[in-house]
Amino acid sequence: MTNTPRFLSLLLAAFSLALAARAELAPSPAAAKPLPVGAAVPSALVTTLDGTELDLAQVVAGKPTLLVFYRGSWCPYCNKHLAALQEIEAELLALGYQILAISPDGAAGLQTTADKNHLNYRLLSDQAMKASAAFGLAFRIDPVMVEKYKGYGITLPLVPGESDIRWLPVPAAYLIGRDGQVKFVYTNADYKTRITAADLLAAAKAAL
Repeated sequence: MTNTPRFLSLLLAAFSLALAARAELAPSPAAAKPLPVGAAVPSALVTTLDGTELDLAQVVAGKPTLLVFYRGSWCPYCNKHLAALQEIEAELLALGYQILAISPDGAAGLQTTADKNHLNYRLLSDQAMKASAAFGLAFRIDPVMVEKYKGYGITLPLVPGESDIRWLPVPAAYLIGRDGQVKFVYTNADYKTRITAADLLAAAKAAL
């Protein structure tokens, strides 16, 4: 026999999760409100390539961090940007920075990105949309665009708790200080436009 109170409780929890996910979604990239300079890095769970959950706020605590949000292994602009960051990795490490890159990809997508671009720095999965939402970067994909991406063989990530709404993060680059606060941020509603590695390295030096 079904435990009715427990069933209703689970149903209510799922409904609440869906409502929360909807509330955290911007209607477009231009409407997103990225976490600004001076803000503290929020607590948000992300997942490593081997499936381990990490609290982002704890990962960046006490260590200067370059935190990059990208759209996925299928995005050529993301791959080009991530490869460019690899070229300045040694200089960033010498300055004391760690490099983290976050996307909606699962483990397979993360591995594809790492292999394709010969990356040494850590890639993290945000399939649950917690980090992207906490940083104000998650936005809803228009149904017409969803179908267009399908035509290219790209399946965009579903909003957690939803069956028909797709989302992506606005690409972003954050520099986080030892105190866990944002020192620099670059975002652009046009996913084709990214900060150059040279400008990011200059900002990283200035942020210390």
